[in-house]
Amino acid sequence: MAGLRELVADELNAPVDARVRAVAAAIAGKHGVASRAVLFYGSCLREKKLDGLMLDFYLIVSDYRSAYGKRWLSAVNRLIPPNVFHFELDGLRAKYAVLSEADFAHECSSEAWTVSTAARFAQPSRLAWSSGPEAARKVIDAVAQAAPTLIGWTSPLAGDSSPEELWKRAFQLTFRAELRAERLNRSSAIVEADPSRYRRFAAAVLKARPPGSRSAAAARRWWRGKQRKGKLYSVARLGKASLTFSGGAEYIAWKINRHAGTDIALTPWQRRHPLLTAITLLPKLLKSGAVR
Repeated sequence: MAGLRELVADELNAPVDARVRAVAAAIAGKHGVASRAVLFYGSCLREKKLDGLMLDFYLIVSDYRSAYGKRWLSAVNRLIPPNVFHFELDGLRAKYAVLSEADFAHECSSEAWTVSTAARFAQPSRLAWSSGPEAARKVIDAVAQAAPTLIGWTSPLAGDSSPEELWKRAFQLTFRAELRAERLNRSSAIVEADPSRYRRFAAAVLKARPPGSRSAAAARRWWRGKQRKGKLYSVARLGKASLTFSGGAEYIAWKINRHAGTDIALTPWQRRHPLLTAITLLPKLLKSGAVR
């Protein structure tokens, strides 16, 4: 059976649509010599659809100061990572998050500040662009931490569950640590899109790193703490995104409508004031259950 790092390397290096590579290269070009790698992930990769959707990327940079022409952008990226930006090329819409190599490796590890990055990169992703072999190696090393990290956090609560149920439980727990618009069956849909992949990765993780000794009670306390902090962190990131993400209000509404089945229509005032829009919409969305 292939080892975990080999599985990760093969998956990251699998072919992607030429249009995805073009978008990734253009994103890297915006940030010059600081750009180290661009990862493509998310629903467009999983569903093999690009047109009419929002593509998801992570840009990995050497450091924040070199990545930006404006000092305040590097400061907020360091304080509340990642920064998120909107990008368009040849009719494709995308958003990309920016993390340094050091922060990306940290957030895929068991010492991560939040659970979000490890959860994203325990799922399939592609290395759509890199500055060279050394940058690619560092990305593979970081992503190879994500699945063991997520399974390590979750296994005390999974008992004798099948690999598929272990993954579903992991994604359910991580969704609760963010403000999410996805439907309740979202974690099942992710795993069921490619169950054999998740079985292979779980087997490789458990072979290399057997489950730890943390008790179920301790794991539940740990997750409750991460979920409380994660929701607060999501609010802070939402406010920051209103400064960095052009069309932020439209994106928020589009995302919620797509995943929660709502029909939010923004007024001209709401489009001009994305931060105030997010603040005023949030209580209503929480009350209705559209966002959890």
